[in-house]
Amino acid sequence: MKSLSEAAVMPEDLDSVARTLSLPYYDNALPAHDQLHAKRVSGVANQLANEIDETIDRRILSAAAWLHDIGRPYETIGEIEDHVQWGANEARDLLKDEGIPTEKIDAIHHCIEAHGVRSSSPDPNTLEAQLLFDADKLDAIGAVGILRMASILGERSAQSSDNIGTITNSEVTDGDTDGGLDVSSMRARAKRRLNVLYTEPGHRLGNSRWEFFEEFISQFNTEIGLSIGD
Repeated sequence: MKSLSEAAVMPEDLDSVARTLSLPYYDNALPAHDQLHAKRVSGVANQLANEIDETIDRRILSAAAWLHDIGRPYETIGEIEDHVQWGANEARDLLKDEGIPTEKIDAIHHCIEAHGVRSSSPDPNTLEAQLLFDADKLDAIGAVGILRMASILGERSAQSSDNIGTITNSEVTDGDTDGGLDVSSMRARAKRRLNVLYTEPGHRLGNSRWEFFEEFISQFNTEIGLSIGD
């Protein structure tokens, strides 16, 4: 990719440069992991940072948020196996070409490689990495999380030709859904993300979003005929 400028990028321009670099990678992204997801993660990460007294490098945080899922579209179509590590390495190369200082690149690289939940992903050991991790997981909880999970169901149905996007609940249909993600497993998926958050502001926002998620589950069950307590 062509360098954004002839001169080295100034540190204060880091987040805007990262945003510009990231956008072409999201051109073919599916809705659950597109540039709007990256924008929300950046916004939530900075919202959480507002509630922390410790020093946070906001430019690193924002830059990592914009770049954290640039590998996801390639993983979706099977070109790469691990979008997290691939994205971290790709971001390193992109930022190096723009003249970003090495210590900034290293910090962003760590944030990106630590945002995954796979066993191969390192633990986030900086505050910026923890905030990015939390913001990314919070985008799977609450109203936005429900819509994103529905999008993922549709994506997987289209890719596999299996009817895994059926609106159902195994508790109601007296059986599983042939491996599909019913509303019960959607809840479990969101709960797992709630349980792994790192920061106190992340936990507070997560608990608030979880309350809405539970209300949605209750309403869903009512609409398909399952009374609370059955």
